[in-house]
Amino acid sequence: MPSNEHGVSTVRDSASHSFPPGIHVPSLTFFDSSHRQEIDWETQSKHLDFLIRSGIHGVVLAGTNGETIALSRPEKAALVRRTREVAQAAGKPQLPITLGTSATSTRDVVDDCIAGKEAGADFVLVLVPSFFHFAMSKEAICEFFEEVGNQSPVPVLIYNFPGVAAGLNVDSSMLDRLAKHPNIAGVKLTCGGIAKVTRLSATYPSSQFCALAGQSDWLVPALSVGGTGCVTGVGNLYPKVCLAIYDLYLAGDVEMAQKLQYKLGTAELGFGDGGINGTKWVVGELLGYPEDSRDCRRPYPRFTDKEKQQWISGQVRIIEADENRLRKLDG
Repeated sequence: MPSNEHGVSTVRDSASHSFPPGIHVPSLTFFDSSHRQEIDWETQSKHLDFLIRSGIHGVVLAGTNGETIALSRPEKAALVRRTREVAQAAGKPQLPITLGTSATSTRDVVDDCIAGKEAGADFVLVLVPSFFHFAMSKEAICEFFEEVGNQSPVPVLIYNFPGVAAGLNVDSSMLDRLAKHPNIAGVKLTCGGIAKVTRLSATYPSSQFCALAGQSDWLVPALSVGGTGCVTGVGNLYPKVCLAIYDLYLAGDVEMAQKLQYKLGTAELGFGDGGINGTKWVVGELLGYPEDSRDCRRPYPRFTDKEKQQWISGQVRIIEADENRLRKLDG
């Protein structure tokens, strides 16, 4: 098979390269209450089982909601292995698993990619390193992704989230360049850039390079201009609603998809404004997980304000009845 000077195939294998369309959920990472806050594997496994049995199209580990920056490489690998075990037990051994990277050097990001592959991950989600943000020009960012793509043993999904990357943004011209790389499969747009979805969809088939919404509150708009799905933290609590919107839209029932989208947009605001600690608290509260497992790894502050707890519960529960209805329909 032909390859370029970096040893990466220049002929795309669409079956292995393409990022699967649909609803991918960035799983929360649960910790115990010890002073070291080790991963609470009992709660973690329970949550992964809940997600996988809900029918989602893929799990993302060590994303922003999964507190990637607070996780060690061995912990990330262990999360991948446990997720694969849970998926196999649930009868879904081939479930796509994507592992987030969080290193600040290209070398360490590549090492995350290698560790992910060895543990059983199918894709990696790669964020722009931002510690030296003042030096990260457009050219430097593109070169970074190209170098990672050259060396990663699994396809790369670009993670564009300026809010956690010192404002660094992968714009349309940069995405157009990166979409041509044989080992870069797509982009998760947590920037909300729907125009990027439009431009990418007009230029590249999704089997070569796809664009996914980074939040569920613009899933229908993203699908309407060629997006292939979303990676949504809301799916940690309401995966069935997210799946229903996706399925209804693809089935041509746009009106019903939009009605659910309107409700989901309100719930999404609760997750967004509540932050990661608020998201973890409300997911744990409504799914009945132990109180000890609802805190983020320090120094992320605890979500203990009773008024805020009441607000986020009311905000996200607007679609609770829909989720329960859909679960009953599925038996």
